[in-house]
Parts: sequence; C-alpha cells; structure tokens
Amino acid sequence: MRVLVDGVTAHVADGASMLDAVRAAGGELPTLCDDDRLTSVGSCRTCLVRSGGSVVAACVTPAADGARIEVAAEDLRTSRREAVELIVSALPPYALDGGSELATLCHSLGIAPDLARGAGGRGRDDSHPYVHLDRDLCIACGRCVRMCAEVQGTFALTLTGRGSGTVVAPGTGGPWAESDCVSCGGCVDTCPTGALTEPGLPGGGRAPEAARTRTTCGYCGVGCSLDVLTRDGEVIAVSPAHDGPVNRGHACVKGRFAHGFLRSPERLTGPLLRHAGRLRPASWREALDHVARGLRTAVAAGGPGAVAAISSARATNEENYLLQKFMRVVIGTSNVDNCSRLCHSPSAAGLTATFGLSGGTEGFDDVETADCLLLVGANPAEAHPVVGARLLQRTLRGARLVVADPRAVGLARYADVHLRPRPGTNVALFHGLAHVLLAEGLVDEEFLRHRTSGLPELTALLEDYSPERAAAVTGVPAGDIVAAARLFGRAERPAIVYGLGVTEHLHGTDGVRTLSNLAILRGAVGTGRGFGVNPLRGQNNVQGASDMGALPDLLPGYGKVTDPAARARAEEVWGAPVPPLPGLRIPQMFAAARSGELRALWVIGEDVCATDPDSTLVAEALDACPLVVCSELFLSETARRADVVFPVASWLEKEGTFVNFDRRFQRVRAALRPPDGVLTDFEVIHALAATLGADLGCPTPADALDECARLVPAFAGLSHGRLDREGAVCWPCPDPDRPGESSLYRERFATPDGLAHLSAAPYLPPGEQPDDRYPLVLVTGRRWAHYNSGGMTRRTDNLRLDPVDRVDVHPDDAARHGLRDGDRVRVESRHGSASLIARLSDDVAPGQVFCAFHFPSSGVNALTSDRADTVTSCPEYKVTAVRLTALTKDTELLRRRR
Repeated sequence: MRVLVDGVTAHVADGASMLDAVRAAGGELPTLCDDDRLTSVGSCRTCLVRSGGSVVAACVTPAADGARIEVAAEDLRTSRREAVELIVSALPPYALDGGSELATLCHSLGIAPDLARGAGGRGRDDSHPYVHLDRDLCIACGRCVRMCAEVQGTFALTLTGRGSGTVVAPGTGGPWAESDCVSCGGCVDTCPTGALTEPGLPGGGRAPEAARTRTTCGYCGVGCSLDVLTRDGEVIAVSPAHDGPVNRGHACVKGRFAHGFLRSPERLTGPLLRHAGRLRPASWREALDHVARGLRTAVAAGGPGAVAAISSARATNEENYLLQKFMRVVIGTSNVDNCSRLCHSPSAAGLTATFGLSGGTEGFDDVETADCLLLVGANPAEAHPVVGARLLQRTLRGARLVVADPRAVGLARYADVHLRPRPGTNVALFHGLAHVLLAEGLVDEEFLRHRTSGLPELTALLEDYSPERAAAVTGVPAGDIVAAARLFGRAERPAIVYGLGVTEHLHGTDGVRTLSNLAILRGAVGTGRGFGVNPLRGQNNVQGASDMGALPDLLPGYGKVTDPAARARAEEVWGAPVPPLPGLRIPQMFAAARSGELRALWVIGEDVCATDPDSTLVAEALDACPLVVCSELFLSETARRADVVFPVASWLEKEGTFVNFDRRFQRVRAALRPPDGVLTDFEVIHALAATLGADLGCPTPADALDECARLVPAFAGLSHGRLDREGAVCWPCPDPDRPGESSLYRERFATPDGLAHLSAAPYLPPGEQPDDRYPLVLVTGRRWAHYNSGGMTRRTDNLRLDPVDRVDVHPDDAARHGLRDGDRVRVESRHGSASLIARLSDDVAPGQVFCAFHFPSSGVNALTSDRADTVTSCPEYKVTAVRLTALTKDTELLRRRR
C-alpha cells in the first residue's frame, strides 16, 4: 500500500498499521505499550496520529491504501506528551533514573524527572533469582503479560487490581519464584519502565558502558542468537537478539541466564597431571609432553588403533574438524566419535537411508507454517523452549497438533490427539498410522509412483498393522490412531518434528525410517506441499560435530572412509594418507579399553561417566585405559578419572561456528577472553599436534572452515566472512554467491537412485521388558532448567529453580510402593541403582517413571543398560526396567556403608 505520512510517501504491506507506515516513512512515535513481537492494544495512547480527520492510536489502527497520516502537528505532539506525563505522574521519583524505555522517551520529550511524584509503597518481589519485580514502576501496559502468552506460551502472568492499582503479578498468586514462570526473561526484555529487571542490569534492561558481542547459544541445538554484554572482563547479562533468525528476540533460562558458571570458583585454570594416584597442577608443557609420550607409547604397543578420541557437540565446527583431522592424519586412525552416537545417530542413519542426507528436510521457518504438526518423542517446551514456544503459537493460531509421547507434558496439553504409546513401541505405532493413510486413500499416488521406492513391500507389511493390532502392541486406543492419521492425512501442509523419544531405542533407526514413511506417503517432503521430517537436536552443535566428520566411518561432509574417492579428496586437501577402515564407536571404545586393546583415550567436553549408559562399565573402561585425557571446564566425574586434564574455554570465550537443528551455520564469537591458563580446544589440538611434531595447518578457526569448504562441496559456499555479513546460512551451500538450501529434495532425493526409500521394517520389541522383580519402565530425558550432566547449569542460580534429581511416579504406582511426594527413593534396575526424590505426577502413565540425568551424584545412568540401536549403537535410554524402594535415613545410611 502507498501511504502519505506528513507528505512523505511510504510503502507498506497489506495489514500494516499506521505505526508501521510512520516508521516506514522514517518517523518516530512513543510506544510504551507496543512491542513488535506482540499484538498491539493501544492502551497507553502515546502514539496518537491524525488520519481522515480523526485522532487515533497508530499502533492499533490499520493503514489504508492512499491514506494520509499526520504526525508532526503541534496539537498531536502536545497530546502525546500529555499522555506520557500522565503515566509518569503516578510513578515514584526514581522512575526516570537509568536507561529504561520510559526514561529515554521522557528525556527526548523534555519531561523533567520531578514530574514523577507517585507515592509508591506497592512493594517488591525479589523471590526469583533472575526476575525481580518493583510494583511501583508498573504502568499496567500489559507487554509482559502478552510476551508470556504470545511468545513464550506459558501464560504465567496476569494484571491484577483495579484502576491505578493495576499491576503485573504471577497468575498463580504468591511469590514469583513459586509461579509457573519458566524464566525465559521475555517479560524483563519487553518491560518499558524497569518494573521488571534482572541481575546485572539496571532498570530498563540497558547496561551503560558495556561491550556487546553477538554470538550463538552454547546450550541446546536451537541456535538462538544472543547479545552478550560484558564489562571489566565479566559477562553482566545476556539478551536475545531481536533479529535472531531462529529465536526472534526470545530465549530460555539457560541461554539467557545460565552464564554464572564462568565465575565459578571450581573453574579449571591450569592443567592437571596424575602423580601417585592424585591429580596435581602441572604446566602446559608438562601436560602436553606427558600426553605426547603416552600417545607414542600406545601406538608403539598396539598401532594407531590403540588410540581413540571422543569429540564434543559442545565444541565448534572448527574444533571438531581439527580433532578428526588430528586423529586421521597425525595418529593414523578413524577412532573418533561424538555424542551424536548417544542421541541422534539413528537420525543420521535413518534420514540418510531414506532421503540421502543426514539432516532434517526443512528449515524451521517452513515447518512453522504447517497446518498439522506431528510431534513425536519430544518435549520441546523443556528441552528446546524457543522451538516449543513457536510450535505452541502455531497451534494456538489454528494448526492441528498430534503428539505421540508416553508423557502428558509440554505441548501434549494442547494436542488435538495425544497418543501415549508404551515405551519401545514406536515402529508399531507408525505402521498403524501408515495403515490408515493407505486404507483411506490419504496418500499422494503420483508422488509415490514417480519419486519413491519400496511401496509394495511396505503395503504388504502394513496388512498386519491395523489400528487394532497397533493398539494391542502400543496401548494406544485404535480410535486415537485413526483420528491422528486422519488429521495428518487430510492436512494440506503437514510436518513431522521428533526428538530422542524416537532415536534412543534398540530399534531407533527403524523408528526414524518408519516415521519418515508417513511424510513420504503424504508427498510431504521434496514437494513444497508439506514440511517433511525434522529432528530436534539436543546439544548446541551435535549436528555440526557430525557434519565435520567427527565420526568413525564418515569423513567431513559424510563421505565414507571406505570410499576411495572420498578418501582421495581428503588426502588431496590434507596432503596425507587417510585410514581406509572405519574406527571404533564410543561403546566399542569402552569395550576395547576394558579388554586392554585401547591404550589411550581423549575425551573432549563430555562427562561420559555421567551421561553414557551403564556408567559402571564406563568407569571400569576409564580405569583400565593406560592414558585417559580429558578436556573440561570443571573437574567432572570423567575428569576425576583422567590422567591428564586440560582446562579449556567455554562457548562464550571462543571463535568459530555451530550448526543448529535445521542445518544453519551460525557464528560463535568470543565475548571475553578465557581465564589465564585456559586454552580453546582449537588451541589445545594444535599444541598437541605440534608436540608430536605435526603441523595441522589451519592456524585460525576461519582457516579451518575454509579448508573444510574446499573438501566438502556441500559446504563450499560457507566462510566466516559470509556468515559475518549474512548471519545464518543453511547447508547444502555449494556456491558462495547463492543462498543455502533450507528445504531439500525439490528436484530429486540425494539417494543413489534419486528416490525416497520407504521402509518395511517390522516392529521388534525393546531390549528390556518389565517383570515381577522390575515392574516399572524408566524413561530418561531432560528438564527445563538444566542441560545434560548439569556441569554448567548446576553452577548457576538455575540450581535454585531445580535443585535436585526427581523421579516422576504415577500416584497409583506410588500407592503400591508406599511412596509419598518428596520421599527419597532408591531406583534399581538390572544394571545398578540410583537415589532420587519421588514426585507424584500423572504426567507419567501407570507402570512408567521418568527422571533426568542432570545430577551425576544421583547415578541415573548406572540404571540404563548398554543395549543399543542395532544399526548405530545409540543407547536405549528410553526403556529400562526398574523397581522402587522408599528409603528411610537408616536404610540410606546402611546402603552407603555397604
């Protein structure tokens, strides 16, 4: 539309407001109740303009083609100023101190601080570690309430009181810390007056004289863009970037607030070297020389295959690339793996077998426009809060939602159909849904004829998976299976989003492939008529670690080490031979260590003693290995068993890139220097290579990505310079002058025959079953306030929000086991035991219990078995048979003595 604003022509889109038009024309208006991320309400009356002879609030008045908007007239200026003065007059004198939005506006309008004459006295709420409320500064604009509802989707806040006494409050009543608030900080971010503040920032969320660094979050795999504010060598605050391509000005409690670990007194600031059975401080030279001697000894005794490394999803792409190059070129082995082995390796295997590439099929912006969301085995509201919030908003705007998850948590509460399968029965459930799609003609026949293979085999298999048969296996009512299939099958733009509830099973790869069948049957991938299959990655760079070749059987860009052509490309770029045989996977590394075949293991950024399954066997492997090296921030459970510990930089202290869950490369920038005596993983790898007499090239992270781009055609268009200019870029990106591909397979699939491959894998039972001795099924996962083993988040005030490990127990099971809410309980499996706090909840189904693994001292992964996906060796974290025993103080003391 063409609009005239004080005679200046502005062009705005249909549906734009007059405020949009004023801004498009270069004008400014006060907007105390308005935030671009929120719906407009026009309550503050500070953005008054004239159009068609009427004075209106610009934020809530639609612009019309050809409209004339008057802004600068003196009577309008006076009206706007009077509206601001009226608001200020009710506030206490200190309201205009500092740099709040209101204070800045008053300064620009020439409104003196002495106009603020409010009596105050409404009090404060400082109960929450991250969000503080000064009720006397609240102007009841409602921005915080709308932020909580419209962006976060928690609906934790409300306006209470009447007239001038109206103030924001938790919807549950009582202190803020005891409310439903999930600590995303959005309310603080949008507050215009400083009524809501956070530690480190004065009222209004602005930090005077603070340096600002744009980086990418180092917690989950969403890839939120963050602005890190620093002063005097310390992080004082982190705020979400409003132009962040994924988060759009939103964040979660971890990315926004959990940076206090940087100041922890437990931070390692120098290498540690084991002497006489104890870890003692050492110089970098001593530590590097010791490791180099140990590596030479290991190779001399057992060949290059006697050395292995576990890379890190917490490290940058460039660090992962350099480590796998070090192992292959300097050591001469492909014994390198990363933690995707323990989470999404079935995604890589399943998606590659089905479609040809290991990443999700669509960019998240496309997924968010779906009219039906099938969310499987994921709780993004806690594990990926920004994605969870965006999916919820899509649902609230009308998209149909089908959730398949044993627990009634997160988005399941908003689902049109919630399928609650027995853990370990995913394949039967997916076949039941596919049966309905075929039986009711809810498939894309033309797509199936021309772009797929395997339909006859799948059709024959599905004859045995009627809704009734699937119901008998999964425990999901047949009617719910039919209803879910119809919602998905009748949608014009269906999308599948899934998590670790699909992959962490004995048959996790089959789960990914049979789930993908549903998208293929609908023609919802590679056509633009749907939004495919999209995994939610758990850690910040779990996608990138694999993309960079930190895998035993794959080179950077997923070239197979057994493929002579792939090896030849690497050898040409690296100028060195590449081992032709695949290396050991993580579980095989531990087995080889216990048997004496593995003589040196380097673990980077992973607390394998806390996060890997059957942790008793993991500890035995580390104890048996002659040389264990650990690169860490803190003395983790794994580091305590190491022979050498390297202190390394955090994600806030290094340069490089991450790849998020939808294949976006994004820059990571150092907001501050590491502590004295601490190096980045990139520097440590170079230093160890040099100690061994090798030169890896790539002196900077930018050089490393450039080298990787020369090696991998899909990354050829990527560089630090391009990312600095453009922000996020998806792979594949083979050309520096063309955008990356967010949506894949528009012309053909990346399989050898160019077709999508349907899977006719039959349902097979999980690796464990409950019995009379172990009658319950344990599912493990994440909770909202912590991250993985909690090494970082437990050293922040997040510990006040979630202080202990809990096991969720259905009230019926609690009654049978004599448990009350808050009781300490011993959880025992066929592999070990753990001590947790019982929480009674009907979020879990009878016969099932749930716990997280954020507190290593609880020993949760002593419970889980070493059974693993038959294709990828991903552990079966989601199905462990357990029993519960209430612990009194006496029985707990006796157990510890034993």
